[in-house]
Amino acid sequence: MERERALFERVRKNSTVEEEVENEVEEEDESGVSITEEEKKKGVGSSGGRRGSSGGSGGVSPPSCQAERCGADLTDAKRYHRRHKVCEFHSKAPVVVVAGLRQRFCQQCSRFHDLAEFDESKRSCRRRLAGHNERRRKSNPEASNEGSTKGHHPKETTHCRLANERERIQMNLPGSSGYKSFNIR
Repeated sequence: MERERALFERVRKNSTVEEEVENEVEEEDESGVSITEEEKKKGVGSSGGRRGSSGGSGGVSPPSCQAERCGADLTDAKRYHRRHKVCEFHSKAPVVVVAGLRQRFCQQCSRFHDLAEFDESKRSCRRRLAGHNERRRKSNPEASNEGSTKGHHPKETTHCRLANERERIQMNLPGSSGYKSFNIR
């Protein structure tokens, strides 16, 4: 009961009442093992699945950073840091030792990668940066040309034409199937 009170105080402090309560309010299954609502949705409980290293006593260890020799308690940390099990310091650190390996936290993947997967001091791995740059190039193919206006293809002109003798403006829309043109009165 005291644990639930502490949980509600923490939830009120973080001002994310509904989501925190749904994800962290605990119930007991038939065997007396404490499980969260989120675990119930995933099917974790007495019939198999993951259990903490507490040996089934029902205790849940507080979230902590994955980095070696980092004892940061993430209980009061931002939701992002709790979700990815990394403290704010190690999420931005250029080198972190995780599982005995020198790694860096990737902002795009939200995971630790080997240092070789990063360019210089970048915080996103090469694979994700390549995808990001490719998407940028697709949406703005002529941005690197000098003299071109940002976001517009140099050959692109307005599709409006002068009004004809019946005071209609004729517009030709490229790529529109079925209609060669339409008129606006």
